Amino acid sequence: MEDLQKLEYLSLISKICTELNNQLGINDKDLAEFIIYMVQTSDSYDLFQKRLAENGADLSDSFSSNLYRIVQKMLPTPLKKTTSENHHETRSEQSRQLTDVAVRTMLHEEIKENSTNEQDIKVVDDLMAKLENLQVKVKSDQPIKHDDEDEPKKKKKYHHRQRSLDSEHDRKKPSHKDHKHCRHFSTDSQSSSTSDCSRSSKQSRHHDRNKSSSRQKQPSVPDKPMPGSIYDGTVISIMQWRCFVRLNQFHDRTEGVVHISNIHKDRINNISDVVKCHQKVKVKVLSYTDTEMSLSMKDVDQNTGEDLNEDLTKKLRDEISIENDRNLDSPINYLLSNPSNTCDSSSIDTNSKDNKDKSFRQISDYDQFVLNQMINDKCIDTIQLPNYDEDFEVELVDEEAPFLKDYGKQSLQDDLSPIKINKNPNGSLQQAVMMQNILSKERSETNSDNLSSCSLTSAEINIKASTNISEWKNFLINNKTTFGKRTTMSIIEQRQNLPIYKLKEQLLKAVNDNQILIVIGETGSGKTTQITQYLAEAGYTSRGRIVCTQPRRIAAMSVAKRVAEEFDCRLGQEVGYTIRFEDCTSPETKIKYVTDGMLLRECLIDPNMNQYSVVLLDEAHERTLHTDILFGLMKQAVQKRSELKLIVTSATLDSVKFSEYFFNAPIFTIPSRIFPVEVFYAKEPEIDYLDATIITVMQIHLTEAPGDILVFLTDQEEIDIACEILFERMKKLGSDVPELIILPVYSALPNEMQTQIFDPAPSGSRKVVIATHIAETSLTIDGIYYVIDPGFVKQKVFNPKSGMDTLIVTPISQAQAKQRRGRAGRTGPGKVYRLYTEQAYRDEMLSTNVSEIQRTNLTSTVLSLKAMGINDLLSFDFIDPPPLETMIIAMKQLHALNALDDEGLLTKVGRHMAAFPLEPQLSKMLIMSVELHCAEEALTIVSMLSTQNVFYRPKEKAEQADQCKARFHQAEGDHLTLLAIYNAWKQNQFSNLWCYENFAQQRSLKRAQDIRKQMLAIMDRHKLDVLSCGRQIGLVQKAICSGFFRNAAKRDPQEGYRTLVDSQVVYIHPSSSIYHKQPEWLCYHELVFTTKEYMREVCVIDPKWLVRYAPKFFKFQNSTRLSKMNKEQRVEPLCSKYEEPNS
Repeated sequence: MEDLQKLEYLSLISKICTELNNQLGINDKDLAEFIIYMVQTSDSYDLFQKRLAENGADLSDSFSSNLYRIVQKMLPTPLKKTTSENHHETRSEQSRQLTDVAVRTMLHEEIKENSTNEQDIKVVDDLMAKLENLQVKVKSDQPIKHDDEDEPKKKKKYHHRQRSLDSEHDRKKPSHKDHKHCRHFSTDSQSSSTSDCSRSSKQSRHHDRNKSSSRQKQPSVPDKPMPGSIYDGTVISIMQWRCFVRLNQFHDRTEGVVHISNIHKDRINNISDVVKCHQKVKVKVLSYTDTEMSLSMKDVDQNTGEDLNEDLTKKLRDEISIENDRNLDSPINYLLSNPSNTCDSSSIDTNSKDNKDKSFRQISDYDQFVLNQMINDKCIDTIQLPNYDEDFEVELVDEEAPFLKDYGKQSLQDDLSPIKINKNPNGSLQQAVMMQNILSKERSETNSDNLSSCSLTSAEINIKASTNISEWKNFLINNKTTFGKRTTMSIIEQRQNLPIYKLKEQLLKAVNDNQILIVIGETGSGKTTQITQYLAEAGYTSRGRIVCTQPRRIAAMSVAKRVAEEFDCRLGQEVGYTIRFEDCTSPETKIKYVTDGMLLRECLIDPNMNQYSVVLLDEAHERTLHTDILFGLMKQAVQKRSELKLIVTSATLDSVKFSEYFFNAPIFTIPSRIFPVEVFYAKEPEIDYLDATIITVMQIHLTEAPGDILVFLTDQEEIDIACEILFERMKKLGSDVPELIILPVYSALPNEMQTQIFDPAPSGSRKVVIATHIAETSLTIDGIYYVIDPGFVKQKVFNPKSGMDTLIVTPISQAQAKQRRGRAGRTGPGKVYRLYTEQAYRDEMLSTNVSEIQRTNLTSTVLSLKAMGINDLLSFDFIDPPPLETMIIAMKQLHALNALDDEGLLTKVGRHMAAFPLEPQLSKMLIMSVELHCAEEALTIVSMLSTQNVFYRPKEKAEQADQCKARFHQAEGDHLTLLAIYNAWKQNQFSNLWCYENFAQQRSLKRAQDIRKQMLAIMDRHKLDVLSCGRQIGLVQKAICSGFFRNAAKRDPQEGYRTLVDSQVVYIHPSSSIYHKQPEWLCYHELVFTTKEYMREVCVIDPKWLVRYAPKFFKFQNSTRLSKMNKEQRVEPLCSKYEEPNS
């Protein structure tokens, strides 16, 4: 056995002794060697745990797994046994004891021969110290919990390091009885066995041949207080709102402050009523810096020292170390550079490719400079420094994909600018958007200040929130108003009353005479619900199904339900619907309503639409991305199938464009019954359009004739604010004014609350419907006489330079303004109040909408077209071709994801990715998780990311909701937090009560569960293995990085983070689980712009993963030149002698 291996073995014994002493108070090297032997002779951790149980060791799972991991990592290589050797080894207890004695004797004699003088002993000691510093990072101090009378006994314990063996001590074995007790960890004789074991450990481990002196042993005293630990202290000063406590366990004068809120669990008014000067207390350390220390008394039992808030202790002290014990493959730089991380370095997986034959630790700048000098001078080699990780940078690959080289990189760089969706970026409408963002920020800050000003307990918050819920919401939830009947007509009479009914025969004749037909009709004319039924009655279902597309899921579901009622059948039988992750059809289905995205996916399998006799593309005027692609695919399908009928319906008069695109198809117009609508414009631009909207609603309600009001706002937040303010202002007017029923409409509302908007208002009252742009065309609400149009909409816009989609508020188009005006003239003569000037309508609004295909990311669309065999995308017959740079960027992203090869053709990975109804990044994450053996966890994360609003955060209970969410926070990031939430819900048998108690959206979690089942079925269909990674969560982080590498960001020294793609300054969203940790490297799921560019759903990564899993996109920077990011950084002088001071 070589000297280094002997020292490593001795270091391992010392480490096991330390662990046993810390956890059990037993310090016996014989017992440590026995544990090492059991690990050596065990094939797995389960077998090791079983052998511990057979020997009577009642250890916790975390402690036994920690011992197993330490031995596996620190055991010298020649001593490690292979699996085959472990299977054939059957030694008896007696031979094992003899082997232990023989090994110790051999080690002792060899060291004794080599250490011939004190200088040799010193050399061994120095090597031993270096070895322990390299391989063992001492854990943080354990909480000190003991009675005052045990203080002298505890102080007598000395902690010292074993570097050599005393021959007499080694040969002096404990008695059989005592030895048995030590090995079996008997609690009944723990004191006696501990004394025997500690007697042997108190022998000096530094052997002196003359035995004339021994090294003086010093008691172990912690250097500084550790957060989460409990200490004895003395109150030295009391002030009005706090008291000062001195900790007794430290040599230096260590004092901290206990705030009044942390003294007692109940609220107190005077500190002196609870504590006195010079009183002995027990405190927990909440935070510690070089300048101040925060303590808590209410979390500690003052009599026994018991920890009363273990969750807080784990969060303060053990959260990261627990996660690292579980996550053996986590990013090394983050684990070691994070100041709050106190994990044992042995928890890093040395078997991973990143860390093979290396363990890392953070070194100072000076040490790194010295080491670099020594390496440059050839004094040492990097291999000799197992604790040294060479600094490196990651940069983008400059080479273009081979199939894109002809398009020229420089020409694209000049064109990479956001799509123009504002006609006048400096106009009054855009200024109103900017002002509204500022006002929204001020409102949110005011609400947060009001919450923080109240120092209440969780129970008080809960009681106050339940009694102080927003009154307008309480009224909406508990509304007992009896609405009038929607109609007294039967279903047949309602169908006959629609404008399209009179044209039934002409419509069927036009469909029969033409293969393609363009139908123009206003919303509410009956074209969506009636055309499909007319065709079914005419016998078109005998040749195949009739399919009708809808741009939104809620529209497809609601229309299918209505048609099923009119068709007098059960939903899912003759009439059904299919949306993403939900299929409500059967073999008997004749009429099928689908989202346009689902019909596009069906084109992957059946490009010619062989199962359909009629395809109806509804709401074509909305020009969604999928509808535009379907235009081109259906145009090809009708050329291949002469019997296929195609009907395109639109609510606008932009019919000539559709007709010209579809071979000059005839146009069938349904006359509308629109009453005259009077238009009112604002005299001056409105600064706060939200406040102007509320004032206009009240003016109409108090001065105008009876009739309901429809208001258009941009999103849920604006709608909630408007409802709350409007309710409060109407409440102040008293009961003298007529009742105003406030009804919001957005997707997060329950279905029963959404359907109230269709009910007529009671006699003597008026309802106001506050909705998003969904009410422009997709919803038909009777009784609307007044429309308030602020002139804005929130829509998704793609920025080619950053490669990301962002939701921004923009002015509407003139076509949308006309649609909103038409909502007021359906029931009778109406009025529309446009909260913008007539000049802004003419000069600042585009004539028509910018189609989604021209302003969004096309990566998913390109992947679908490639899967259909359409490889020449630039010549695809688009009705409005997307920008060239957007198409090329989409193909570049797919090439970096390994979905396209160097010729631009679909790879095997890309074909698997196209099978999933997901974003390409999520699909790639799932495919890579199969290779990394963590698909079980990745499936859950992808399902949770595919839902929205997993947590519910009401304003009234915001603080309590945040506390519940914080319990699930994971140190690795938000993706793992979502995994923890789903697993907790699963462990509680998918309980609805659990969702309510933890502020989780039951509907979102159930949807995630359904999505997971769908994804699992797709993976089974493609024979992809679904395995679990267990505790190696780092594998999941690698899978996430393999899909979202383009969204990588590095911490910026000045502020926030900078993206690697375009050096954009971004920030971690405050709701993130790692908001306070600020890791060095991370990747995010999406960017959201509110007051700043925030990263949502972030995950900690190792920069080496970027190069490994995206070699076509990232590479290691050449150390001899500056990176692109460093070149863009500007160094500005603090002052200039050529300019005036303070200029």
